[in-house]
Amino acid sequence: MPAGIVTLLGPELRYGFVNEAMQALLGGDTPEGQSLAEHPGVLAADLLEVMQQVYRSGRPYVAKAYPLAYPEPDGSVLSRYYDLALEPLTDEQDQPQGLLLFAVDVTAQEEARQRAHELALETRRLDARLRVLTETAPQIIFTVDAAGAYEYVSPQWYYFTGQPPTADLNAIWPLLIHPEDRLRVLYQADSARAAGVGWSFEYRMRRHDGQYRWVLSRALPELHAPDKPVFWHGAVTEVHDQRELAEVLRRGEAELRFLADSILQLIWTATAEGFIDYYNQHTAEYTGLTSDELGPTGWIALLDSTEQAAAARRWVQCVASGEDYEGLYRMRRHDGQYRWHIIRARRLADSRGLRWFGACTDVDDQHRLREVLQTQYDELARTNRDLDTFVYTASHDLKQPLFNLRGLFEELRRAATFHDPEREVLLEMVDEALRQLDGTLQELAATVQDQRELAAPTEELDLRSVAEEVLLGMRLQVQEAGATFQLNVTQAPTLVYGRANLRSVLHNLLTNALKFAHPERLLEVHITSTLSESGQPQLWVQDNGLGMAVGHETAPTFHPFERQHPHIAGAGVGLYLVQRIIDTRGGHLEVKSTVGQGTTFIIHWFE
Repeated sequence: MPAGIVTLLGPELRYGFVNEAMQALLGGDTPEGQSLAEHPGVLAADLLEVMQQVYRSGRPYVAKAYPLAYPEPDGSVLSRYYDLALEPLTDEQDQPQGLLLFAVDVTAQEEARQRAHELALETRRLDARLRVLTETAPQIIFTVDAAGAYEYVSPQWYYFTGQPPTADLNAIWPLLIHPEDRLRVLYQADSARAAGVGWSFEYRMRRHDGQYRWVLSRALPELHAPDKPVFWHGAVTEVHDQRELAEVLRRGEAELRFLADSILQLIWTATAEGFIDYYNQHTAEYTGLTSDELGPTGWIALLDSTEQAAAARRWVQCVASGEDYEGLYRMRRHDGQYRWHIIRARRLADSRGLRWFGACTDVDDQHRLREVLQTQYDELARTNRDLDTFVYTASHDLKQPLFNLRGLFEELRRAATFHDPEREVLLEMVDEALRQLDGTLQELAATVQDQRELAAPTEELDLRSVAEEVLLGMRLQVQEAGATFQLNVTQAPTLVYGRANLRSVLHNLLTNALKFAHPERLLEVHITSTLSESGQPQLWVQDNGLGMAVGHETAPTFHPFERQHPHIAGAGVGLYLVQRIIDTRGGHLEVKSTVGQGTTFIIHWFE
């Protein structure tokens, strides 16, 4: 048997039967008939005392994991553990005869139990240490289950949020997340738990003072293979200051990127005192000088001699005040040619202190082209003003002779008589000629005035209000003609345009509709504001008048004083002016017309 067995006889507990396992347990020295007290082997005195008591009382006893010490050759002691069963031996009259001792080696089990006990103690110690760390660390430590319910949160959460200890974490926590971040955070956390992985993301959480602060949330799953994770342990760390620092570093990187992207320009840096300490390679190639030859004030020495003093004074002022530096100067190239440059410099403060970053940009071609264009523009503007002034003056000055002619004609009609069968016809013809001349002069003056208003400032206009204002000024003409006007601007009710320009366009188109109404039917005009396929506003003005011949519907051309119905009074400048206003503002006019049926004007306000 693997268990050790020995019989101990009589009150002296003399050795009787001893099996091999017990021989090994006792050390091999167990002479039969000798008492246990004389040859105890590795048995301790307390065990011998217990044996005597079991013998006298007759009650069995079991000692669990009893240690026995075995000396080793090197002087050390080896301990082994046994379960010892002491069973009294009696005769037929139940009188004690001796003891039966069973010993089972449980060393492995006892050592495992002791290790488990030590591990439990260590675990409790580490748990206490971990709790102290979690409750003193400047982070919010949390544990959440697979459903997203919080199992534990460290006291820092209550300190940070100002919530009472009785607060419902699962209900309150999402409400403390910034509304712009809330949906993203909840989705990312749910996705990570569903996938059984950790997460790391940043969001804004409301602090106890109501301020939202950026925090970093990180968590890892608690894995117990092969089962899915049921808990996630993580920490929430405030990173608001770090984000602000990162933003500052990003701006610094943007400055460096600016230099890298502008490498084909003359790039330089200067100290806080304004002395240049770096030139890029393109500067040397452009000027033909090395950095040493350029020196600490190199770019100023490259300027035209007549501009150096002013540029240097301005540079000294900017260095002293910290203002941005900018100027347009002529700078000498390596071939001796002076070319126009825009020189800019900005001051930057970082960990290295105050520094200046500057760039010289060659704009010679653009500058000379701008000078030529400006000269031509000034000449055209002057010519245009002269023409406008001439037309306006001529129309104004011709009004007085017109008044004189009309007065003389009225005096002749009153005082002079002549007999002619066509007297009334001739008088009517003279009246009509004078009326046409007066109308032409007024149209010329109005045309010049409208052209001067082409550059009127834009504003957001209510189309219905402006159209009704124009129609109100034409009410007598509308009543006399018996015309009807239908206005529908629901699709595009507003327009960002010049008010005077919009009134002029509507007035000319609507007066033309009245002027060229068909004599056999009442005039109907439909004014509709719509949106094009690209989302741009349009205006449709449709009538059932006389119509006209249009050479090109999508790109018609109207010239001043051009008339398609000579029998109707007019100067022929209305459509020309409408087209010019629309073209100048970046749009175009489309016309669809059938002679005898009517005309549709489609105004595309913007291309």
